[in-house]
Amino acid sequence: MKCLSVSQPYADLIVNGKKTIELRTWNTKFRGEFLVHAPSKIKIDVCKKMGIDETKLRTGVILGRVEIFDVKKYNSIAELKKDYKEHFGSEEFLRHKYGFLLRNPKELRMPIPYKGSLGFFDVKLKSTIKENDIKFELFDEEYRYQWIGRH
Repeated sequence: MKCLSVSQPYADLIVNGKKTIELRTWNTKFRGEFLVHAPSKIKIDVCKKMGIDETKLRTGVILGRVEIFDVKKYNSIAELKKDYKEHFGSEEFLRHKYGFLLRNPKELRMPIPYKGSLGFFDVKLKSTIKENDIKFELFDEEYRYQWIGRH
């Protein structure tokens, strides 16, 4: 399955549905669900600006999944600033020209430790874990817990 590393606190904001546009300097033709990875880098200045306690952020793990359904091209800084409440990009992001439009976020109950990479990358799971089991965990977990909760 595809995965994208997103610096904290943005990774948490994505999987919690608060950030619906991911800014990048590059475009993609990829559409569909992907995993959200939080690398070891935390943007401390962004955490302070947003009032987020950086000590509570998880790093070096896959936090959840989200769907990219389109890409928006920004032609001006004014356009970027207009969408601030959807991407939360600071001044350093004003050079980014593409916004990945995101929907259907799902946070994992237990993050998966994993080393990230640049761009979209394929997640290679250890032989003790079957990829279908992880997909089942990612996409069907809420239905299993709803069923168990009723019995």
